[in-house]
Amino acid sequence: MIQFEEQRFRLTASKDGLKDLGEALNISGALEEIEKLEAESATEGFWDDLEHSGKVQQQISRLKNKVGAYNDLASDYDDTLVLIDMADEEGELDMLPEVVESVDRVLATMEQMRLSTLLDGEYDNNNAILTFHAGAGGVEAQDWAQMLFRMYVKWGESHNFRVQTLDYLDGEEAGLKSAVLRIEGENVYGYLKSEAGVHRLVRISPFDSSGRRHTSFASLEVMPEIGDDIEIEIRPEDLKVDTYRSSGAGGQHVNKTESAIRITHIPTGIICACQNERSQHQNREMAMRMLKSKLIEIKEREHFEKIEDIKGVQKEIGWGSQIRSYVFMPYTMAKDHRTGYEMGNINAVMDGDLDGFINAYLKALSLGEIK
Repeated sequence: MIQFEEQRFRLTASKDGLKDLGEALNISGALEEIEKLEAESATEGFWDDLEHSGKVQQQISRLKNKVGAYNDLASDYDDTLVLIDMADEEGELDMLPEVVESVDRVLATMEQMRLSTLLDGEYDNNNAILTFHAGAGGVEAQDWAQMLFRMYVKWGESHNFRVQTLDYLDGEEAGLKSAVLRIEGENVYGYLKSEAGVHRLVRISPFDSSGRRHTSFASLEVMPEIGDDIEIEIRPEDLKVDTYRSSGAGGQHVNKTESAIRITHIPTGIICACQNERSQHQNREMAMRMLKSKLIEIKEREHFEKIEDIKGVQKEIGWGSQIRSYVFMPYTMAKDHRTGYEMGNINAVMDGDLDGFINAYLKALSLGEIK
């Protein structure tokens, strides 16, 4: 039947793409590396160095996940082709919706995995640290910053990534003034680096008794989390360290002692704070890691020769600098101003459905349409 022939053509047209994807992902190389690392993990004394053994196990897990995902895709391709042939032979037209859904799923998964091969930056495979700041506008902007915070928490959870709140400063009446999230998982920074910038909200404010339309802004910084294996010199005399009592969400413990840490890098004015760990030492360690990540991210982005050249850069959180607009009134739409990608289901976007925006950015980046 012609309907099934169309779906068979859609699927088989991607056969070469599936093979190319396997080569781009270097599946054969990954299998060799897994074998090598597993042999190393079986050697005597391997577990004596827990830091090294932990990294090896993480690498094995990451490689197995990549190989497994590709094998699942290849299996889904074969199963879908069998489904098409079976439905066509039996003339079961009522199976067409299932066939179309299966073909769509295979092609979408293939495209998603293809885009992941574009994440070849030095830090793309790292975890990400997200910092939120409310723009001018008081409670309205602070409420918007909290909505963004929730949106990225939902995105992380929908991908089964580990999401951790490191710092949270409540707004005066509602929302938040600033907050820091850590999202842990494979390629998290590679995906989320496109989200850095100013985000604009247009809606009827629930805080305006006159029911007027308001425009609010909030900014998002995205940094790769830099591990201890990367050396960066930060002089102790360049740091101002303050301790304070935690004030954000996090249970009873965080409010009992002055365990929260705020570190100011005096030459640049960069401030990093952490209050969610259980001890002052742990909070300091995480705040220092955040500072290191921020300095390296600025150095790479601005092409500085050395850390000492970095100066604090403060961009206005307002008109003309937004990367994306979220409109609730007079219509509903989220639109990215860099790629032109838009989505009308604003509620789904606010619940973390951001992959369309991220994929559009990666596509545009690969084509050289954006820098």
